[in-house]
Amino acid sequence: MLDGIAKLNAMRHESLGDPEIETRIAQYEMAYRMQSSVPELMDLKGEPQSTYDLYGAEARTPGTFAANALLARRLVERGVRFVQLYHRDWDQHDNLPGQLAVNAKETDQPSAALVSDLKQRGLLDETLVIWGGEFGRTVFAQGGANKDNYGRDHHGRCFSIWMAGGGIKGGIAHGATDELGFHAVQDRHYVTDVHATILHQLGLDPRKLEVPGRKRLEIDYGSPIRQIIA
Repeated sequence: MLDGIAKLNAMRHESLGDPEIETRIAQYEMAYRMQSSVPELMDLKGEPQSTYDLYGAEARTPGTFAANALLARRLVERGVRFVQLYHRDWDQHDNLPGQLAVNAKETDQPSAALVSDLKQRGLLDETLVIWGGEFGRTVFAQGGANKDNYGRDHHGRCFSIWMAGGGIKGGIAHGATDELGFHAVQDRHYVTDVHATILHQLGLDPRKLEVPGRKRLEIDYGSPIRQIIA
């Protein structure tokens, strides 16, 4: 069937010369390669014990953050250009001490392992790793005053992300807050500066991009954060 579609598309392209037909052919071929590569990608039998020592025991359990971090490395190895990992349940309006400890246990080791794994395989220089969310949390408690059970509210005035690889300087911290950790007061950046930095490292100029529905990039392009670029 796919061969038949390819022949029909090729005939149509020969008749019209429309470059979008070539794009469609390439999309079909890419989709087939993606589907046919899944069984080998998901088969972790060839991974040595040292891999699980690096990512943690949960990397053997499908669906965990550790297992997904390992799959992310395997995707990058195979030339996948964009990989996104999710970890939910950071919205702790109560019971923060207990829940945050669980989140950290689930994500800290696999996140560090992914960066280390990419580096030792020679992939980190060409892979930009970004770890962050859409906002921070307040520095003051929400809810009761019990030290063992309290929460924090959403906080968009100050929050942090970290980046690794992809031409970003390692071992530095950029920016600072006030003494309460409430406002960013040094080397402040709006989120479009982060966008611009990512695009710059990908070799793209945000001022030349038109992204329907993403009006902030069109209105306030932001500037690459030069201080963190190697």
